[in-house]
Amino acid sequence: MSNQTDNNLIDRIGIWTSGLCAVHCLALPVLLPIMPIIGASVFAQDWFERTILSLSMLIGFWALFVGFFKYHRQLYPVYSLALGGLVYWNKDIFGEAYEPFTIAAGAFLIIAAHVMNIRLCQSCHGCNEACQSA
Repeated sequence: MSNQTDNNLIDRIGIWTSGLCAVHCLALPVLLPIMPIIGASVFAQDWFERTILSLSMLIGFWALFVGFFKYHRQLYPVYSLALGGLVYWNKDIFGEAYEPFTIAAGAFLIIAAHVMNIRLCQSCHGCNEACQSA
């Protein structure tokens, strides 16, 4: 039970990291005019965004692989996380006008992966052989 609680914590950290990354990217156009005042120009740098996303993906893969190997043996949360990260990483593929929508779609897929993992791990509470093979 302690391992499942630890895995849920990792998923929740992953959800918060992905959410903060999305808020950062979506709030940037609003904050951009006042950035010189607050001296936060580092937040607008591409390397900073990529670092936050990479951290989010590392936490996500860690949480999902723990859930996969210890509890549910389902890969579709990993697919959702990978697709979300890919969409998020290439957020400007459709142009600047659609970037907020692309960011939102990528963040949704990443957060959905964590939520799926939490639910799958909770459904296998007290796993037996039947749950492991499902």
